[in-house]
Amino acid sequence: MRIDAHHHVWDLAAREQPWTTDIPLLRRTFTVDELRPALRAHRIDATVVVQTLPVEPETPELLRLAAADPQVAAVVGWVELTAPDVGDRLARLRELPGGEALVGVRHGVQDEADPDWLLRPEVRRGIAAVGAAGLVYELLVRPDQLAAAVRTVEDLPDVRFVLDHAGNPEILPSELPPWTARLTALAACPNAAVKLSGLVTRTAPWSAAALRPYSDVLLETLGPDRLMFGSDWPVCLLAAGYDEVIGVAEELTAALSPPERAAVFGATAADWYGITA
Repeated sequence: MRIDAHHHVWDLAAREQPWTTDIPLLRRTFTVDELRPALRAHRIDATVVVQTLPVEPETPELLRLAAADPQVAAVVGWVELTAPDVGDRLARLRELPGGEALVGVRHGVQDEADPDWLLRPEVRRGIAAVGAAGLVYELLVRPDQLAAAVRTVEDLPDVRFVLDHAGNPEILPSELPPWTARLTALAACPNAAVKLSGLVTRTAPWSAAALRPYSDVLLETLGPDRLMFGSDWPVCLLAAGYDEVIGVAEELTAALSPPERAAVFGATAADWYGITA
């Protein structure tokens, strides 16, 4: 089974996406039906759709999408982590149509000004509640927040974490050593996995040669069993089409054995998210 572990959809007729206001390429509706030809072309059997906005109505909509579309196998939604009743809110989401597809929760930490936002007690309490509910907590952070993300993973060993977009590193020679140190620390925590996603939009122009030092670190520290491919469609369109994104991921993992490549392109996501054929 091949899985795209990270993509988005949104409908501007249903809800504004304020973050796209100054991004004309993304300021329109994107649906799974538009993505489907690319999934078919690359033999992608299942996908994980991920939240985009910190608003309550979006997650039920994504769950309904999963209930109606067998190819959307899992949903990473949003819940107010600092609410005192996080556990109850998650339980209510699971009772909705498609609720069984809820596999994780994400908050756009990268939009929080505080680099130590993840260290706040009320945030930690919410993340612990996500873990207690049997869900993954996804980390979406800026480079200056990566240290706090690693501390959070270390301090909450009973929660399973997935780091989106490899921590959004700056693709620059000067930034590789500090990022490598933090990813090495993260890799020492067995409760963390990382998405091989979002890297093409971190540098312009991008190239496999520029990204290879980062993918090599991920493979050396985490191994294929804790690394999963995600397209980050349609955000990836700012730098590359779906064909190019999956093509560079396949190029960066070409030296792996067939079982190892199968892990990166499906088995790891299936394991961490509980996706079955």
